[in-house]
Amino acid sequence: MEATIIYTIIGFALAGYSVIANDSIQTLGTFIASKQKWFKWYVLAGSASFVMVIAITWGWYSYDGDISYGRLTRIPYQEIQWYHAVAPAILLLLTRIGIPVSTTFLVLSAFASTVVLEKMLMKSVVGYGLAAVVAYIAWIIVSKFINEKFDEVEEKWIGFWRNSVWVTSGWLWWVWLSHDVANIAVYLPRQLDVTLLLIVLAYFTALLFYIFYIHGGPIQKVVLDKTGTRYARSATIINIIYAAVLFYFKELNDLPMSTTWVFVGLLCGRELAISTMNKDYKFKYVFPLIGKDFLKMIFGLSVSVGIVLAIHYIIIPNNWF
Repeated sequence: MEATIIYTIIGFALAGYSVIANDSIQTLGTFIASKQKWFKWYVLAGSASFVMVIAITWGWYSYDGDISYGRLTRIPYQEIQWYHAVAPAILLLLTRIGIPVSTTFLVLSAFASTVVLEKMLMKSVVGYGLAAVVAYIAWIIVSKFINEKFDEVEEKWIGFWRNSVWVTSGWLWWVWLSHDVANIAVYLPRQLDVTLLLIVLAYFTALLFYIFYIHGGPIQKVVLDKTGTRYARSATIINIIYAAVLFYFKELNDLPMSTTWVFVGLLCGRELAISTMNKDYKFKYVFPLIGKDFLKMIFGLSVSVGIVLAIHYIIIPNNWF
């Protein structure tokens, strides 16, 4: 029992840091990029922490103590073993070198059956494709009215776009949390008491302040490499479309999915649309960007599949520990 508690603490701590440090940049990356010039990092961190506390508390209240928003219905709680801590440890390593892999696959693969993992993969592939198509169509339309390679905004609209980043980032952050908190909550009982809830909120808040202090870390480069993501107007449009796609899949069913795949799909469709409509931004500049992100996702998926196969066919059957 003591070993199980130790593994639970280690797994939860590593998963919390890895998931928030790696995946939160999908939602907070454009927020950081567009706001860090105007506000101190701790002001931005405090705002994100406030939304996080409300979102997780609301999920805890609405789902009878389950902070995962019901995402773990198909993955029952199990006693944490040493190999469950391997997944977030690998994720932590990949995060430190700036690889935007799917935390859903890497972490939940250690707990999910092969059947559930296959369904998660299919939902994520559909999410990638849908996000890319929606983003491509949306930015073809957007490009008819604005050029996102330049921050050309009339002075009377500057205040509107800057305020819109706050609102849309908050909505996107909430919707993302309803998906990806499951990747951390999988190490905890499915119903938390008030004490455990407060511990979780305190830990997440500390992590958020650290992430804002280091301005997103190495993984933030994935966002900064894309066209115009430092601009308030571009950040607002990205937030709205990304949040809408995530909300659709949240309401579709309770199966976990990779928000990373959705995010990369959205950026892929956006870059292709901008290059289609902008003669100066050729496809030869786009494909290295989107191809690099796609290869990183496939690499993360391969690691995840390796973890689940090792657990189900090597470690558990032999019962080494």
